[in-house]
Amino acid sequence: MSNRSTGAFPSTAVDWLAPAAPGPLLAVGRASAATAARISRLGSRATITDKSAAAVQAACDRYPHMVGITAAPDALPFVPCSFDEVLVVQGMHLLPPGLALAEFARVLAPGGRLAVQFTVRDDSVPWVRRLAAILRVYDPEAMSSGEELYSIASIAASPHFPVLEHRSFRMWVPITRDGMLELVSSSPRLANLGEPEADQLLAEVGALYDSSARRPEPLLLPYSVLCWRATVDHSELSAELHLPDDGLQISF
Repeated sequence: MSNRSTGAFPSTAVDWLAPAAPGPLLAVGRASAATAARISRLGSRATITDKSAAAVQAACDRYPHMVGITAAPDALPFVPCSFDEVLVVQGMHLLPPGLALAEFARVLAPGGRLAVQFTVRDDSVPWVRRLAAILRVYDPEAMSSGEELYSIASIAASPHFPVLEHRSFRMWVPITRDGMLELVSSSPRLANLGEPEADQLLAEVGALYDSSARRPEPLLLPYSVLCWRATVDHSELSAELHLPDDGLQISF
């Protein structure tokens, strides 16, 4: 379950994710476009790439200052050392880690950085935990998230990015009573409930909202903006290849 509303993205997260100095930035995947646009306001020049030509076109339509290139993340059509930063938002878990990380290292300039961002709901707030408990009576898988974060381990294990830094930033997204009821009722599994169960569920969610909100202000749905960054190490790409003494030698 995700919220369709938008809150103010924390400027501190943008500052932390941005390159040390303004320079060329490669945003990988359509989901990276919004954060890349925020970083570009600090002076970086953004290029967006995605395997889908339609996704690239949609991103460029929304952010006309970006250059769009259709390409797979593990076969980037750029010369080595083209970018000061590679940015991946909400999509690291969708990439082939070994191949993609090697490509990111190849296209990064010396001293360049890989930046990764995931925005996840923060369930530490009491009313959010109570909402999850209500929904899981009807759908045990409701409001479960975060499994995609396992992909961060592949960066930590990569020889191309030996030191991985991490920061977390809080973001609050306002949601109205009607917005919460619509959000719950549009969830694929919950949308298939029969009428008596659906009515009971929405009544419980509405009561939770009424007891938690301070009218006329809306409730604030908390999110954590999780950020990682790592400076590239090119030594693996430039190391001399040593063949074993008993290896096969072919002469031409």
